[in-house]
Amino acid sequence: MMNPIVKSIVLSDGRTITLETGKLAKQADGAVTLRTGNTVLLATVCAAKDATPGTDFMPLQVEYREKFASSGRFPGGFMKREGKPSDYEVLTSRLIDRALRPLFPDDYHADVFVNVILFSADGEDMPDALAGLAASAALAVSDIPFNGPISEVRVARIDGKLIVNPTFSQLKQADLDIMVGATLDNIMMVEGEMNEVSEAEMLEAIKFAHEEIKKQCQAQIELTEEVGKTVKRKYCHEENDEELRKQVWSNCYQKAYDVAASQNPNKHERMDAFEAIQESFLETIPEEERDEKAPLVARYYHEVEKEAMRR
Repeated sequence: MMNPIVKSIVLSDGRTITLETGKLAKQADGAVTLRTGNTVLLATVCAAKDATPGTDFMPLQVEYREKFASSGRFPGGFMKREGKPSDYEVLTSRLIDRALRPLFPDDYHADVFVNVILFSADGEDMPDALAGLAASAALAVSDIPFNGPISEVRVARIDGKLIVNPTFSQLKQADLDIMVGATLDNIMMVEGEMNEVSEAEMLEAIKFAHEEIKKQCQAQIELTEEVGKTVKRKYCHEENDEELRKQVWSNCYQKAYDVAASQNPNKHERMDAFEAIQESFLETIPEEERDEKAPLVARYYHEVEKEAMRR
């Protein structure tokens, strides 16, 4: 039985965020409770051991929900239960998804479910700016393959001063409001609104956010080390045929490059030309093997097409 492990993060304005694992949701693959002031979020992650046959994408589902009880409310009227996600909850879920999804391995196709629940809200701290950190921390302490950690912060500018994770009341006075998601090294996502802000001021705000994110990512790394679950699970979700890959590249690359370089302004004609190259290669495969190898050919040809377009 793991004892609770707590890691604290001090923001630039002196406020503290604590991450705790090992106390709640022990049956999840990873779970972290985030607290700042009287705002509390619980993030849990669960993943299937194996991928569903035929899956060639990342089946990630992120759900952010705010319980009525978190702010002292209860559902009224005919429905006495939690309703469907609000627009705000859906948008917050998408903000988390956009930062997490690119960091799963390309060949990892098991179903992953990330659930972030707001348990308590103090009406001041904005929980959407904390949800990404909670979700990433839960993945970090799990054995799910993930090339993180990441974190997300909101940056606002009030009277010329940049503030990280402003309160609801502070945000009303801001002329710049952005959400930034990043790893230790790279910016993953930026979204927000500004009122007559220059490019230099925008870059300054992003850099300010990244410095805060670096501290939060480092705290997650330290939390993971204390948990000791640093070895990620082994998986094999993709079948590969290296000989077939070489054949696709040698037979299709130059043809795909010629189509890409033709500068044909008609998009549909270009798409038809790319598809014709793939179909032509499939016809070279014996008919009894064609159906079996078609998914692999499609994946390898997509690599060829992507490289030809970027060259």
